[in-house]
Amino acid sequence: MASNSITTPTPALLKVAALCGSLRRASRNRGLIRCAIEICNESIPGLKVEFIDIEPLPFVNTDLEKDGTYPPVVEAFRQKILEADCILFASPEYNYSVPAPLKNAIDWASRPPNVWADKAAAIVSSAGGSGGQRSQYHIRQIGVFLDLHFINKPELFIPAKPPQSFFDNDGNVIDPDIKERLKKILLSLQAFTLRLR
Repeated sequence: MASNSITTPTPALLKVAALCGSLRRASRNRGLIRCAIEICNESIPGLKVEFIDIEPLPFVNTDLEKDGTYPPVVEAFRQKILEADCILFASPEYNYSVPAPLKNAIDWASRPPNVWADKAAAIVSSAGGSGGQRSQYHIRQIGVFLDLHFINKPELFIPAKPPQSFFDNDGNVIDPDIKERLKKILLSLQAFTLRLR
């Protein structure tokens, strides 16, 4: 006897490589990544965020490249980016631009062959002043050369000036509105990644 029940297909699992532009353990931007991981685990089936630590990467130096290979820590990082379906950048703004550790990571992954190419990406930021707008736009500009495809909306710029109650002292997101806005960005990234496929 045929069943009349309708089965909903399980969504394809998309892997998100999440990079933080700040190396501080209590960074608000690192807190945004932790929050993104929790949101996906709890309420976005088919999307898995993995934090990729960029602190161990050496400064870009082509003398470290030997016969088309890179130092092991760089190779491991590049493999993580290659295997990801899409990218989430969470970055503060240093001197109106991209923090040096994040730019260094971007440059390593762009070395031949460029492992950023044809991936969807999103950016979130918490920073003083404008909340990281200039840094975000510089990352987008870099992404043109990298062949990254950024979602345009929604955007998330969080001013990091006290007094505010968006984060606790450890950089964890505690504001429900910020969590909801971050969830919308993740859903947009998921939908755009699937469209690019």
